[in-house]
Amino acid sequence: MQNVSNQVENKGNAFALLPIGVFLVLFLGSGIVIGDFYKMPALTAFVIAAGVAFMTNPKESLDTKMEIFCKSAGDSNILIMLVIFLLAGAFGSVAKAMGGVDSTVNLSLSVLPPNLLVPGLFLVVCFISTSMGTSVGTISALTPIALGISQKTGMQLELLVAIIVGGAMVGDNLSMISDTTIAAASTQGCELKDKVKMNFLVVLPAALVSLIIISIMSSGYGVTSAEAGSYEIIKVVPYVTVLVGALLGANVFVLLAGGILFAGAIGILTNAIDIWGFIGAVSEGMAGMQELCILVLIVGGVIGLIKYNGGIDFILNFITSRIKTATGAKFGIALLASVIDLCTANNTITIITAGPLAKDIGEKYNLDPRKIASMLDMFASCWQGMIPYGAQVLTAVGIAGVSSVGIIKYLHYPMLLLIFAIISITIDFSFLKKGKRAS
Repeated sequence: MQNVSNQVENKGNAFALLPIGVFLVLFLGSGIVIGDFYKMPALTAFVIAAGVAFMTNPKESLDTKMEIFCKSAGDSNILIMLVIFLLAGAFGSVAKAMGGVDSTVNLSLSVLPPNLLVPGLFLVVCFISTSMGTSVGTISALTPIALGISQKTGMQLELLVAIIVGGAMVGDNLSMISDTTIAAASTQGCELKDKVKMNFLVVLPAALVSLIIISIMSSGYGVTSAEAGSYEIIKVVPYVTVLVGALLGANVFVLLAGGILFAGAIGILTNAIDIWGFIGAVSEGMAGMQELCILVLIVGGVIGLIKYNGGIDFILNFITSRIKTATGAKFGIALLASVIDLCTANNTITIITAGPLAKDIGEKYNLDPRKIASMLDMFASCWQGMIPYGAQVLTAVGIAGVSSVGIIKYLHYPMLLLIFAIISITIDFSFLKKGKRAS
């Protein structure tokens, strides 16, 4: 397929962006009108947007458009992303089925000193979300604990729920098996571990300041003990193995495949599951990723048509005509990710949608792909952790029975991440050894 520059003039074609506009109107507009931002599934909205994409540029034949759509959807980076998504889903499902989630949560709570229960809770959430690679899954598992602590200590439940959400978003940025990490690194063609290293330099200060604030706000409460359920150390090992292996730079395919087999073997040996339960958990985990995988394919095809028709060139020209430096380009990428997440309320969709645009901007201004991947994840995640209609906040308040708007003022980590992410735009991280591009 020819490059965009061979299809259109450098100024591009604004009309080619219509499919994205249709998606945003359908997804965001339906939420505003109905009051439920999840009534319109993202997949359905993008399928309709794909239909609009096929109707643009009427001079091209349908066969040509289908070829462009299929080649873009079948890009090697997208296919690699899909395989990782499926493996990550299978690992999470098997680990949960054999009791790994419950054991990890209960072990973490049992080792916390009573006087450090609340700040320790934040650290536990950070660890678990980093290990599990899912913020929503972490919130679902730990929000009931916030309820129990509130009942025992009299601490404001909204604050404790916000601590759970904030800690979950830390792991969303740092986990090697998080779909946002996978999507950000894949769209920019960099290694997962290199993107995580970049994130760590910004996430750590934000998390530390959050921890200090939490410690101050929770001091003076009569925290004496925490009820922790039973746990088996051996069932925690698969999470720790994947986490350590990821930090050591193990191949993500080998790491996740090995984690699936390891978790399954432990489950069978401890009689938590049998061989059929293992197979069923693998299938269930992969099935849970099917909608996301289909969405990624459709988004890839739509972006390919938009790019072919000159939409990408138009955005690049619109942004680059207003910026003169590499720093300005970074701010442009940050704004792009922020606006899309506020509109879609889904940080994974944001990264998948903004990723190709950010990559083109990065190539124009010779930006480090690791930096771009890190920025995409941070700016999408910080807003995702604050908006009252996002999946993370809605999951937490749904379990706790509090108002989503009521916890916003306690969401210290997402707010601090936004501040530190903006500061990091002007910082040169070239002292970090550049990793090789993902193959």
